[in-house]
Amino acid sequence: MNTPRAPRDTKAWQLQVWISFGIAVLLCGTGLAYLPVSPIERAFMVMAYVFCLCAVFVLAKHVRDRHAGMPETPGWSFVVWGSFAAAMGLTGWGLWELEISPPYAAFMLVSWLFLISSTFTLAKTLRDAYEDRRVRPHHPSE
Repeated sequence: MNTPRAPRDTKAWQLQVWISFGIAVLLCGTGLAYLPVSPIERAFMVMAYVFCLCAVFVLAKHVRDRHAGMPETPGWSFVVWGSFAAAMGLTGWGLWELEISPPYAAFMLVSWLFLISSTFTLAKTLRDAYEDRRVRPHHPSE
């Protein structure tokens, strides 16, 4: 009896996910590199964007683990969700408080949200690929 397998992500989907993530990183990096503020404000924003990036990967893994029924302590859940909220809140506050032109602020906001969205998608795609390799080893004929 054949067990139905969940469909794998296509190579085209995986490529699109990586390209989207790469574009988001490039846009954020460009915006941060040319941010018309003092060096300390730029450093704050770079740290905030990196904090968001890390918090998204941790949150995505946490949500996936919970869905898979893996045990998590309430304290760990608080840390994960709290870190995500702090990263998003502090970055949003930082963008709000920067004294930059509205079009530049809009660019920074949209590129940041694109980074967050593409990071969640990348985390899911990487986890799907990992689980697929565990369940179904790669065959040279594929």
